[in-house]
Amino acid sequence: MKVLIIEDEKPAARRLQRMLDRQNVAVDQMLHSVGEAVEWFSNNEHPDLIFLDIQLSDGLSFEIFDEVEVKSAVIFTTAFDEYALQAFKLNSIDYLLKPIDEEELEAAVNKFKERVPKAQNLQLNFDDIKKLLTNPVEREYKKRFTTKIGQHIKMIPVDEIECFYSENKGTYAHTVEGRNYLLDTTLEQLEEELSPEVFFRINRKFYVSINCIKDIISYTNSRLQLKLNSYKEEDVIVARERVRDFKLWLE
Repeated sequence: MKVLIIEDEKPAARRLQRMLDRQNVAVDQMLHSVGEAVEWFSNNEHPDLIFLDIQLSDGLSFEIFDEVEVKSAVIFTTAFDEYALQAFKLNSIDYLLKPIDEEELEAAVNKFKERVPKAQNLQLNFDDIKKLLTNPVEREYKKRFTTKIGQHIKMIPVDEIECFYSENKGTYAHTVEGRNYLLDTTLEQLEEELSPEVFFRINRKFYVSINCIKDIISYTNSRLQLKLNSYKEEDVIVARERVRDFKLWLE
């Protein structure tokens, strides 16, 4: 497949290229501005997949699509807020928050490969995306989860959950009462089901509720340690690459 990176920060573009190389995905071209991209699209065969930053050195990348008709599939690489990200997902293969995580990149590329027949005929409506950015879609998030206990099914309200965590290939909800319940879901599925205003994925293993953080402590290697109200099983650490977004989420 033909892959294009549009990113104004050249070190970030080269880092993404190296990450894709490790996944045996060759990048055919790297562009760094709206003007450069418009000229390139006007004179070259369009790629199968674009890794697209939103804010480029000479404007928003939406301006590219005002000038040329692009039928390529897009994976956004962005630091936009959560409502914008939800809007992007309606019209793209996926989005990746900077700094890009290797596993999340691999999952996004695999998602594109699974959708190749659809992606070949994909027509992105960027006017709709811009409208959604101006008027974010109000999402409906899960209000409760269920778990089976013996012959019974227990309902767990989301506002009673302190954190979600994975352990031994299972996903658990830890409640404010200090109980742990095995759920029939994954942390990846929870991304679509939890309100981003309330829950944040601090690392590959944990989602935490903003309402249950008792203390935040500086930790080794520029990380943060969280003290939750009742969860005591192990240290709850914000991964170094997620610290910046975590601090923004707190605000």
